[in-house]
Amino acid sequence: MEIFENFGIDIYLVAAQIVNFLVILYILRRFLYKPLFKIFKQREALAESSIKNAQETKKILEKTQTEEKEILKKAQVAANQLLKDAKDQAAELIEKTEVAAKKRTDKMIQEARLQIAQETKEAEVRLSKHVAQLSVAMLKQSLTTIFSEKEQESIVQRAVKNIEKQSN
Repeated sequence: MEIFENFGIDIYLVAAQIVNFLVILYILRRFLYKPLFKIFKQREALAESSIKNAQETKKILEKTQTEEKEILKKAQVAANQLLKDAKDQAAELIEKTEVAAKKRTDKMIQEARLQIAQETKEAEVRLSKHVAQLSVAMLKQSLTTIFSEKEQESIVQRAVKNIEKQSN
């Protein structure tokens, strides 16, 4: 204790300071350090859970992006297939239309040919009748000067019969 007196240290004062220090240390530990450490641990846990959630979110995002790419690929394939089907249907429709148009054209040509043949026959009949009438008229005119009326009539009748045979 002499050492303490030589240096001018009061033992009671040092003991009181040690007790005060221990009381303050106890109070700080009880009311300050524990709540602070608790808050620090909560923040640490929150940071860890945030990191974990971020990692999970990143994994989910990557998975979602992969699924999105697959969906886009499938949609692209489906769109290409739809375009191909539409082109095929258009080509088929064009082909059917062309075939139908050709059939109609052929039918119209056939009907026109039949009509032309029928009109040609009618024209031939009319022409032969007209030629026969002209022939008879010419014959009568030429016979009047040469033959008598009875002879003219018999020649005209024979000529008419010959013309009718030739027209049939």
